[in-house]
Amino acid sequence: LRRDFTVNALYYDPESAELIDPVGGQKDLENGLLRTIGDPSRRFAEDPLRLLRLVRFAASANLEIDPATSLAAQQAATNVASLSAERVFGELTNAFTGRGRGRALGLLVELGLADVLLPEVSAMDGVEQPPQYHPEGDVLVHVKLVLDHCPAASPVLAWAAVLHDVGQPPTF
Repeated sequence: LRRDFTVNALYYDPESAELIDPVGGQKDLENGLLRTIGDPSRRFAEDPLRLLRLVRFAASANLEIDPATSLAAQQAATNVASLSAERVFGELTNAFTGRGRGRALGLLVELGLADVLLPEVSAMDGVEQPPQYHPEGDVLVHVKLVLDHCPAASPVLAWAAVLHDVGQPPTF
């Protein structure tokens, strides 16, 4: 019950071949849902790194975030400032080099985590680009697409993709 997410609290007993699911993680997986075990505010207060894990898990497994979990994450977003740079860098690098990496970047912005950790990236949201060169939309949409097209497991290219247009918002 002290695990972070229901889908992360599934256990397999190899002797009985039984799947042990004390908190409904299997049903959440079947429903494509990511939620915390118990009160999401409490889970995120216990360890703010769980906010970044929320983003990575939702993006990499293509899960929708439970509304109560999403709200609690938004309310706790400023707590990620208490994390060490090493923990943040490691978790973000994993999110940016795994499956769903463009979505991970979007979730960071959507949940308010980028406001704290990557404000230059957050500033890209809503900054329009010339449609003849960028019909995909604003700068953030463009950066998410670039990140999605980077080879998986390449941290240098992933970070280059994330940061390549940070100058556009202040320039415009």
